[in-house]
Amino acid sequence: MTTSSAASTDAKNHYVLTYHCPERIGLVHALTGVLVQHQGNVEELKQFDDPRTGHFFFRAEFTLPGGEAELDNLRGDLDKLAEETEAECSVRPKEQKKRVLLMVSKFGHCLEDLLHRERQGELNAEIVAVVSNHPDFRQTVEWHGIPFFRIPVTKETKPEAEAQLLELVDRFEVDLVVLARYMQVLSDNLSRELSGKAINIHHSFLPSFKGAKPDHQAYDRGVKTVGATAHYVNHELDEGPIIAQQVQPVDHTYLPEDLVAVGRNSECKALADAVKWHCDSRVFLNGGRTVVLT
Repeated sequence: MTTSSAASTDAKNHYVLTYHCPERIGLVHALTGVLVQHQGNVEELKQFDDPRTGHFFFRAEFTLPGGEAELDNLRGDLDKLAEETEAECSVRPKEQKKRVLLMVSKFGHCLEDLLHRERQGELNAEIVAVVSNHPDFRQTVEWHGIPFFRIPVTKETKPEAEAQLLELVDRFEVDLVVLARYMQVLSDNLSRELSGKAINIHHSFLPSFKGAKPDHQAYDRGVKTVGATAHYVNHELDEGPIIAQQVQPVDHTYLPEDLVAVGRNSECKALADAVKWHCDSRVFLNGGRTVVLT
C-alpha cells in the first residue's frame, strides 16, 4: 500500500514513523488514528504484510504542527500501541542525518561515489570518518574535510584492529558502518556487534559467485548478466540480508577484466541505494530477508 501528498511543509515539523510487529487486523487504522488524534498530517504512507511470516511493516512521513510538546504526547500514545501489539516503533525528525563511517581498501570507486553523493546532499547522512587498511585514499578523504584512519590488518593483529574500529564507532557515535569495497572479512564477534548497522557491497549478483574473484567465477560460467549486491553484514560470508542489487547485460566477448570494469557502476549504484534507503529508515529486517519500503 502506498499513498503520498505533495504539500509543502516546514522541515522542522517533519517526522518519520516506522513500526513493525506481528500482523493483526486494524493496524493501519490504529496508527493513522493516533496520528490524526495529534493533528499529524500524513504525507507518505507505505506498508507491507508478509503472508509467510505473518509480520506487518509500516512507514509514514508526517508533519506535526504542535511541535515538541505534541510530539511527546504522540510518542506516548504510540508506545502504548506498540506495547499492545508487541511492536518495534520509532519516530524521528526526517532531516536527522545518520552518522556514517566508511571502510575501504584499494578500490576507491564506491568510496568516492558516496563522498560525492553526501557532498551533493543526496544522502540523509553525515560521513564522520573513513577507515582503511591502506594509506591510498588519505588525501582524497581529507580533502573532503573528513578524518581518515589507517588501521593495518594482519592475521595476528586482527583482534586489535577490530577493537580500534569499535573504539572509533563509539567515539564518532556511528549509526551505520559501510564497507565500500573493504577487502577484509570481519570476525564473527565484530559482525554480531555491528548486526543491522553494517552494509557491505559484493561485486557480484548474490547468491551466486560468493567469496573471492566472483568475476572470474562468472566468466567461467559464461554469464550473460553481471551485477552487484549490497547487503547487511552477518557472521556468514556474503550471506547477509540483501538490500539492493543492480545488473547489466554482457556477452561472450567480455574477459574477466571487462566484467570487473563494467561492474563498477553497478557496485556504486547498488551501494548508494542501500545506504540511502537505510538512512531514510526504509529498510526493515525480516528474518534473513529485508523489506524495503521505497
